[in-house]
Amino acid sequence: MQPPRTLIRRLLVLRTSKSPTTIRRFTKHTNITSQGRPQVPYLSAPLARNQQFRYLTTKRKRWLVYEVYLGFKYTIYVWAILGFSIVAYYSVQQEWLERRYPTPHEWTFVTRVRFRLAKWAPDRTDLPQTDWVVIANYAKNVLERLEDAKVDGAGLRREDGSPGYDITAKSEPWRRGYYEALMLCMKAAENLDDQVVDKTRGLVFPANQVVGPSNPTPKPIAHGSPSAPLEKDCERAFETPDSIYLKIINTKGFTPNQLIDAALEHASWLDFKGQTKHSELTYRWACTLAEAGSSQEPPPHDTQPLVLGDTTYQPSANVLKTLTALATHEARHGDVSTALPTLLSVLRARRSLPRPPSQAARPLYSDAEAPRASPWTLQNVAGAARRLVSPPAYPAPPPDGNAPPVRDAAELCEEAGLHLYIGEIMYASGGGGRSSSREDGLAWTREAVDLAEEQLHKLQNGGEETTADAARKTCRECLSSGLENWRRMVARLAREEAEKQQRKDAGGGGGAGWLAALWGDGKPEDTGGRWAAEENVVKDRMRRAQEVLEEPETRKAGLGSLFWA
Repeated sequence: MQPPRTLIRRLLVLRTSKSPTTIRRFTKHTNITSQGRPQVPYLSAPLARNQQFRYLTTKRKRWLVYEVYLGFKYTIYVWAILGFSIVAYYSVQQEWLERRYPTPHEWTFVTRVRFRLAKWAPDRTDLPQTDWVVIANYAKNVLERLEDAKVDGAGLRREDGSPGYDITAKSEPWRRGYYEALMLCMKAAENLDDQVVDKTRGLVFPANQVVGPSNPTPKPIAHGSPSAPLEKDCERAFETPDSIYLKIINTKGFTPNQLIDAALEHASWLDFKGQTKHSELTYRWACTLAEAGSSQEPPPHDTQPLVLGDTTYQPSANVLKTLTALATHEARHGDVSTALPTLLSVLRARRSLPRPPSQAARPLYSDAEAPRASPWTLQNVAGAARRLVSPPAYPAPPPDGNAPPVRDAAELCEEAGLHLYIGEIMYASGGGGRSSSREDGLAWTREAVDLAEEQLHKLQNGGEETTADAARKTCRECLSSGLENWRRMVARLAREEAEKQQRKDAGGGGGAGWLAALWGDGKPEDTGGRWAAEENVVKDRMRRAQEVLEEPETRKAGLGSLFWA
């Protein structure tokens, strides 16, 4: 047994030999000189150089997949909403066009759409000018489809050498739509008569801009437009109006009223082109056609002067229309002695027409159709839903014009137009010092303005829906033209009156005027004559008439009233 001292010494030696020679640190990168807190590995910032990280974790994969899914989903939603909006807008537009410009239901969808667009284009107000090239293309395509036996022209027959077809086997709406398409083509041909198309580029130019031997001084091209075409590369942009007119009059199946309207339209075009003789022949052919279709046996007018006689027979609407057109043509070319008696006889015949049946004798509504105060009744809601779902009915055929008309609002507007024609003729023929004739013409113009404004007020307050639109348009045109004629007539008379007064004052006789004005016992100074005062009246009348000419449509009844401001 070792003594205690020796045992303690041996234990100390063993402990010293087992202790490490270096100081153990907590981390590998501990700064020895740092007096701060030591850094533990799980608390220290990792070094990219020595550490490897896993970026695409399972959680991040799920997040990326969800983000891609949301992107595709919202993209599909946006495109679906955009597509449905375009389809809804197109559907609403076509429904509105169908109600405004009806098309036969038996036509194919593409034909009906293009025909509606062609008829809508001249009435568009969102464009700076009417694009007749687009209208002509639409109308020509509609005609091609209607005359194609594989599309809409099944059952049409055409004789050899005849420019027209036999459409008697078709229904009345089909024939009426075909006639409207032909008339639209003829109107487009009239507006494109002086246009040529460059075959190399497919662009339409006015004929006076073509560079070639037949046009040595071409009109300059507008800035920014394509270069001028060469004459060798150009041809007519559309058919001639004469060829389309021949096609109309050689088509079997049109009513006399339709043929007369086409003849009057073509005669007006010939008159515009300066072909006076051909124009007069066309007008007289229209008069002969109207007389042949009249329901009365004796001739309604004398053969040579074309003046309606005082007979117990009333002339038909076609006779009145054609005689008015022929008389205005004659007056336009200076034959006042023939035109004025014809117009006066037509006016006398219109004034002798029978009045329409009284509307006060029958109730406006039956017991089953009595109007209700609330638009939310079951009957109104069901009727609105039925009108919204079902296609609009094609309008009934207009009168053929062979029977005498009644003196309704439309005929009274036509009377106002006759007053206006007579006033113009009498005022224009009153030159050479015949002031009485000019005053008579002015009086006829005043009466035309009064009659047109009165009828327009009545039509604005209420009228028959079948004739209200056409009569309203006629009255507006007559009132606008009458006010403009009245203003020009009075302005010319006021100018002549002022010049006459100036010559009178300069010629003498006014030497004592300054003394009378000084003492105040003379007549007050005349600020204007009779025509100057009437000129102020015309200006005030034109200002008041704007309220009638620009008045918006009347509020609709029923559910439609909820969508009016």
